[in-house]
Amino acid sequence: MSKRGGNSKASSKRNAKTSGSQKTSNHKKSRTTAASNKKHSSFAQSKNNRSHSKATRQDSAEPLETKLFMLNKPFEVLCQFTDQDGRTTLAQFIKQPGLYPAGRLDRDSEGLLLLTNNGVLQHRISHPDFKLPKEYLVQVEGLVEMKALKKLQLGVELKDGLTAPAKAEPIEPPDWLWERNPPIRFRKEKPTSWIKLTITEGKNRQVRRMTAAVGLPTLRLIRSKIGKLSIEQLQPGEYKEIEPSSLHS
Repeated sequence: MSKRGGNSKASSKRNAKTSGSQKTSNHKKSRTTAASNKKHSSFAQSKNNRSHSKATRQDSAEPLETKLFMLNKPFEVLCQFTDQDGRTTLAQFIKQPGLYPAGRLDRDSEGLLLLTNNGVLQHRISHPDFKLPKEYLVQVEGLVEMKALKKLQLGVELKDGLTAPAKAEPIEPPDWLWERNPPIRFRKEKPTSWIKLTITEGKNRQVRRMTAAVGLPTLRLIRSKIGKLSIEQLQPGEYKEIEPSSLHS
C-alpha cells in the first residue's frame, strides 16, 4: 500500500470520529435544551396554577357583613364572654357568634351595651377620639345642688386628669326604668337624687368617680344612650340586631 493511500484512510477515520463526536455533542445539547424547556414550562405551569388557586380563593371568599347588636346588660353581669370564677357573663344572653363588646360597662352598672363583629366600628364606638356621646342615668346619695352640677359640666379633676366638659342636669327617674335586682340599699337619713350625665370620654369608672368628686356618691348607674341609640325599649337581658347606620341617625 502506498503512503498516500494510508493517509487517506487515516483522514477518513478522523473525519468519521469528528462527525460522531459532533453528533453526540449535538444530541446531548438537544436533550439538555429539551429538559431545560420542560423545566421552565413546568415551573410556569405551577406558578399559573398557584396564581389561579389564589385568585379562586379570593373570589370565593365572602365579604364579612357588619353586624351590630344592642343589649340591655343586667346588673352584676361581666362585660365579657368567659370567666374563670364562674360569674355571669354575656354568654348567658348573647348566642350570636363572633361578636365583641364595643366599649365596656362595669359589672355593677346596667344598661346599653353595643356588640359588633367589625373591628373598625368597634373602635369608632369606643374610642374617645370620635367623641360619641354616651348618656347615663345616675342615682346618687344626697341632694343635687347647682354647684355640683356646674363642676360636672365644666370638668372634674380626677387622679388621672381633668375630665372633659359634660352635660349634667337633675331629673326624675323615667317611667320606663326597670327595678334593679337586687335593689339598692336605702338609708332613711340619706335622701337620694337622680342626674342625667352625658360624656364623650371613657376613663375607668369615670361617672362614679365624677359624682364622688362633687360629693354625690353613685348608688345606681344605667347607661341609657350611645349616640342616637336608646335602651328604653329593651328590658334587662334582652338584645336585638340593628343597622349600623342607626348609630348616628
